[in-house]
Amino acid sequence: MKGKPVLERLTPPQILVIGFAAIILLGGLLLSMPVSTSNGEGLPIIDALFTATSATCVTGLVVVDTGTYFTVFGQVVIMALIQIGGLGFMTMSTLIALVLRKRISLRERLILQEALNQGSMEGIVRLIRKVLVYSLTIELVAALLFAIRWSFDYPVGVAVYKGLFHAVSMFNNAGFDLSGEFRSLMPYADDVLINVVAMALIILGGIGFIVMSDVMDYKTKRKLSLHSKVVLSMTSFLIVLGAIVIFLFEYTNPRTLGSLNGTGKVLAAFFQSVTPRTAGANTVDIAGLRQATQFFIIILMFIGASPGSTGGGIKTTTFTTLIGAMVAMIRGKEDIVLFHHRLAKDRIYKAITLTLFAIFLVIVVAMVLSTTEDHQFLMILFEVTSAFGTVGLSMGLTPDLTVFGKIMIMLTMFAGRLGPITLAYALQPKPEKELYRHPEGKIIIG
Repeated sequence: MKGKPVLERLTPPQILVIGFAAIILLGGLLLSMPVSTSNGEGLPIIDALFTATSATCVTGLVVVDTGTYFTVFGQVVIMALIQIGGLGFMTMSTLIALVLRKRISLRERLILQEALNQGSMEGIVRLIRKVLVYSLTIELVAALLFAIRWSFDYPVGVAVYKGLFHAVSMFNNAGFDLSGEFRSLMPYADDVLINVVAMALIILGGIGFIVMSDVMDYKTKRKLSLHSKVVLSMTSFLIVLGAIVIFLFEYTNPRTLGSLNGTGKVLAAFFQSVTPRTAGANTVDIAGLRQATQFFIIILMFIGASPGSTGGGIKTTTFTTLIGAMVAMIRGKEDIVLFHHRLAKDRIYKAITLTLFAIFLVIVVAMVLSTTEDHQFLMILFEVTSAFGTVGLSMGLTPDLTVFGKIMIMLTMFAGRLGPITLAYALQPKPEKELYRHPEGKIIIG
């Protein structure tokens, strides 16, 4: 063991943590250079690291305006960080290895399995190939559609560049934009093409590559896996429910839906329901939403996207498992049954553990920031949940954060992207097998 290189002694979760941290540091250094900013002075290192963390963790929270503060070089660095962070640095490394025709080792397959949250290594390299093909194809098609639309407003070169940047940002659920003045997609609140393409990108990036592959193979297999059925049904349910709630709550609000026409109201309601899937773009002023709507969006952000996707949160499958456990308990059933399949006990324990980890993290960070940041608690809770879910929606707090606040939000984004359980596995010592079991005891619950 002593003769092994340091990297070979690291577990897959530890390699993922170190890999993401290294990418963030490199990105931070590049963004702090004078060539990255329009003022020629570079970005302060804390702000550069914050932006790099937000891009690599595909969050979208920003301390400076992406569209006006950064040069094309700086924006390309951000776009590269988003792509690497969204697909995962191991996926990008595998792409390079496949191009160079290098063999993917067993250890690399184990890391890929951890990165994509897979139960086994079977077919992992084949899945990676599909991930890369699907992702790049979807991004290029969306970039072309965006470019066609923006060619009516900008020179062709600018339209193509903006189209590519927003396609990468939206598909990877990052939420960075080039609109300027922190407006996100608000100038296009009633633009059907921009809204539909952006929502399609967010949903496709958020359902996960496993589901995407499953759907693409449906013609030959004629069936979907249980995982895909749960993800697609819960994602659809949350989007429709969210759109209805936001539409009802904001219909008469002059700062949001109230100022839009009928089509604009429907588009905006659906967009604001889709974007908490961890996308971070918005077509109405988030700070202008009613408090009930803001709190509802906090819940949607906490749930987040689906496993194996570019998004964060506790994931739709975890939420479904918790709802299933509640229903089973109320009905007096021993098993959680979804689509005529019984869930294994370890899946239930993992869902509960992940949710409690996430709740604990969000509560602690929100409580700490409520003492260091001079803002309303709902605004702070919104920001922290957005960071944990790698969403990027903000009520305007991010640019006003103290240095300590920025560090706390950076750590929350990092934990949210990798997942609390992955971080826990990375930090814990090597587990030892227990040689005995304690006697069973009973406590009163409820």
